[in-house]
Amino acid sequence: MNIQTISDQELIQLYLQGNESCLEVLIKRHQRNIFTAIYLLVKNRSLAEDIFQETFIKIIHTIRSDKYNEEGKFAPWAARIARNLAIDYLRKLKRDVTITDSEGNDIFNFITIAEESNEDRMIRNQSENMVRQMVKRLPEEQREVLIMRQWGNMSFQEIADATGVSINTALGRMRYALNNLRKMMDQQGVKI
Repeated sequence: MNIQTISDQELIQLYLQGNESCLEVLIKRHQRNIFTAIYLLVKNRSLAEDIFQETFIKIIHTIRSDKYNEEGKFAPWAARIARNLAIDYLRKLKRDVTITDSEGNDIFNFITIAEESNEDRMIRNQSENMVRQMVKRLPEEQREVLIMRQWGNMSFQEIADATGVSINTALGRMRYALNNLRKMMDQQGVKI
């Protein structure tokens, strides 16, 4: 039997029967997607690694205590745990939303205007701050999908997997996020 080809559910059953290597296969199988989902939320590699470890500690505890009952849906369940732990951390920190590119750089640092005057720069900074505040005011699910899609370059399938929802739900959240941002921008007269 090739341990790499068996299902997540079978790996969990074999792990519960004492086969520790099955847990390693399970972690490696989902490591990339779960870590990426965490990193996109916290924007800090070492913090994302800590939350990733905490995620799998919680997963192991749940499986060992025989409370896992998500048959056939391990990946979305694990992604939901990771997402919730990352969001809990961010809530505790209560930090400002920073929108970054794939390398962690604040995207607003790259918006430049040729021969920008001090007045133009001040207006642009105010507009950027207003947009950050608007993104921050979006409902959590909408904000998360918007950031993952626009600045994390994730597909809607990847977003759906990372957040534990259907593709249609992810698409709907994106549509609502964009509509809500447009409304807030119109109300406040922000033009970017």
